[in-house]
Amino acid sequence: MRRLLPIAAVAVLLAALTASATPAAARIGLAQAHGFAPRQLVVKFEGQRVGRRLALPTGASVRESAAALRQNPRVEYAVPNYVATASTAPTSFEIPNDPGTLEGAAEAALSTGGWAFKQWNFLNWESSPSQKLPISPGGIDAVDAWRHLAEVGRPGAEKVTVAILDTGVAYRADGTRFLRSPDFTSNQFVQGYDFVGRDRLPLDENGHGTHVAGTIGEKTDNGIALTGLAYRAKLMPVRVLDAHGRGDATTIAKGIRFAVAHGAQVINMSFNFGCHKKVPVVDEALREAYAHGIVTVASAGNIGSETCVSEPATGPRVIAVGGTTEGGCLGDYSLAGSAIDVVAPGGGLPVGGCPSVSARPIYQVTLKPGSTSLFAIPSNYIGTSMAAAHVSGVAAMVLASGVLGRQPSPKARVQAVTRRLRSTARSIGLPPTQQGAGLIDAGRATEFIPDSARTSK
Repeated sequence: MRRLLPIAAVAVLLAALTASATPAAARIGLAQAHGFAPRQLVVKFEGQRVGRRLALPTGASVRESAAALRQNPRVEYAVPNYVATASTAPTSFEIPNDPGTLEGAAEAALSTGGWAFKQWNFLNWESSPSQKLPISPGGIDAVDAWRHLAEVGRPGAEKVTVAILDTGVAYRADGTRFLRSPDFTSNQFVQGYDFVGRDRLPLDENGHGTHVAGTIGEKTDNGIALTGLAYRAKLMPVRVLDAHGRGDATTIAKGIRFAVAHGAQVINMSFNFGCHKKVPVVDEALREAYAHGIVTVASAGNIGSETCVSEPATGPRVIAVGGTTEGGCLGDYSLAGSAIDVVAPGGGLPVGGCPSVSARPIYQVTLKPGSTSLFAIPSNYIGTSMAAAHVSGVAAMVLASGVLGRQPSPKARVQAVTRRLRSTARSIGLPPTQQGAGLIDAGRATEFIPDSARTSK
């Protein structure tokens, strides 16, 4: 009987609020960008493990209802159901042969390393005679990381699972409307879930999620299109954002918990809530992920969409990622704040004063606008969403590389990955509030350094 008391109390309170609601209160709904779901609260009562979505009656003000519930001493929190938006070996190792086009015609003749003419973000940032590839000031040296993983028998982050919480992924066909992206294979995916459509087919209706998934784990050495970082990792598509790139807090929390329960080792979240919005139900799920040893990565947010680094990037133990350009400068969209851990390639224009004006985007295969069955390599994907995907891919590579050694606990594993990414990052000459520890370096992050060499430095 005790468990029913909060529900009864809520019913009485909401009835009173409805009776006194003004017409203006009844019009509160979903904002253009970072608003909250209409007629919904997220409430957690004393003794409950997690917060739950609560539907409000017609005419009840979301904000007034939340404020009234917080007066109840048995209510731990009551907040609007905020909405987030996508922040637009001893084996021989060979350079991937992906040609850089979908058609595989003109540039296919380049064969080995054809991808490198588009994917500046994966190149080394300094000259390396053994690579026989161009260099890029904004590159993260994926090639050396691929070599390191091949040498330890875990090429492409094999046996690591990365969950992509996003708009879904074009990971399989479903009739004629949905087709699988041509640079994915069916066996690289594990079972995901669609928390928007509430079914077991988290298919992409936007393109954002497919692009993010491509950076993390698009196939390589198949002569098609481009490459992914952790190209042998298992990918778990979890749809928490709708076709417009929006998702509410309770849906996102469910997605995080699904990834935790189904064996993800890294969770990518390329979306953000509004500035200073508190989303305790998401934080609860993130703490569960941390307790299970799962590395969580999130975009810091983009100027013009957000006004400050925001959840989930500011959530517990989340690696918050800013964005950099082809020239190795901070992107003019990248937000600053004390929560920034590292920066990674997001493409686009640099901030003023940057010595390089190189401003290409992040290239990956994804859906053509307005289609769920046609694919392209678009040139308009820039931002911290793309940057977060790089960090998730490199985090998977670090886990696969074995450089961390055995960790005493799941939480210690998360801490070790974060330390590794930060300690091997290279400074781009900016304050920590802009660059965190610096631009990630996949080659250094996956390089095994013997204890004797480490202590002699």
